[in-house]
Amino acid sequence: MPADARHCVGMEEEDDIGGRMNHNNLEKKIADITRLSARESKKDIPDPDLLWEPVAGHDSQVTQKKDSSELSRLSASDLQKEINEISRLSAVIKEKLNEFVVGNQDIIDLILIALLNEGHILMEGVPGTAKTTISKSIALITGCSFNRIQGAIDIQPADMLGVRIYDTNKKEFVLRKGPVFTNILLVDEINRINPKSQSAFIESMSERQVTLDGITLPMQSPFFVIATQNPHEFEGTFPLIEVQRDRFMFSIRSDYLSPEEELSIIRRANSGHLQWDTFARTLSPILTPQLIKHYIQVVRQVTIEEPVLQYIRDLVIATRTHPDIELGGSSRASLALVSGGKTMAALNNRTYVIPDDIKQISRATLTHRIIISRDAEIEGLTRSQVMEEILTKVEVL
Repeated sequence: MPADARHCVGMEEEDDIGGRMNHNNLEKKIADITRLSARESKKDIPDPDLLWEPVAGHDSQVTQKKDSSELSRLSASDLQKEINEISRLSAVIKEKLNEFVVGNQDIIDLILIALLNEGHILMEGVPGTAKTTISKSIALITGCSFNRIQGAIDIQPADMLGVRIYDTNKKEFVLRKGPVFTNILLVDEINRINPKSQSAFIESMSERQVTLDGITLPMQSPFFVIATQNPHEFEGTFPLIEVQRDRFMFSIRSDYLSPEEELSIIRRANSGHLQWDTFARTLSPILTPQLIKHYIQVVRQVTIEEPVLQYIRDLVIATRTHPDIELGGSSRASLALVSGGKTMAALNNRTYVIPDDIKQISRATLTHRIIISRDAEIEGLTRSQVMEEILTKVEVL
């Protein structure tokens, strides 16, 4: 073989060996990243943000480390002081929001209750009912980060959760956050998201974690989702199945405002008092994510006496035995009534739960969890009507 040919063959073999070495080095780096992530996830205080770089346009706040210490049992006087402060702060928040938001008091109350339980809310109704405005206002006044996802049929899990990409400068894969890594997340028109992406998103809601390429990463805390859908539109939508709907602590229907409230909005718009940028500048945080986490533990110490616990049981059992209901509330509904009732009592400046607290949140807790029978649908009955009948018949023992 000529010398030039042997030289060319040698260069090709050298390039092939170098290519294999570079490929092996790359695989080794990926394996090192995976092992590092696995070790971090097993620690008491995981710090997954060491592996992340923020995506432009998304919140870049570093996830706060979870406080492993539980709040010790408070004395009666200390608990009352904490509850007094929770009630006062909720009143301040609602008063401030009323300067800009007209109506929607039930929605604001449920958002505060869900936030203090790290629950999630499904809002069904027509568009243009201040859902985004309320969500952004709550985020600003509580000092929480906020992101928004607009549902679309072609949205992929990576668009919401994040993705690993190869950084040509660092010569390694880096993980980039999706919009779910935030404290308060608004998912607009969730029923327009395809089922594959819905299921990936539901994991972050229920498990408060995201799995990317086999790496499990915790969400920020507190983590609270407000999802919306328009029940009047069916084209290009994927209705949530019952298992997914059950993941939401509350579901509320947002309707049009009353004539008086509609006139109030018109007057505010006419006088220039409905400018979001102007109102947002007046909002200053009165809470922090860490303080919210503290109050979450405080609310858990609110007491519920046995008769009220039995009332919760009777309400849930009634949804399972009612002749017009095909599928009743799950045990998750019972847990939501317990935790939601405690928070409702705290907002009302009480350290104990009364039946009215449970009754006040029962519609939002149970209605979306039941399925009425076909015969009842043919007769024109609705889930709301059946729930009203149950609330009328079930009494406190």
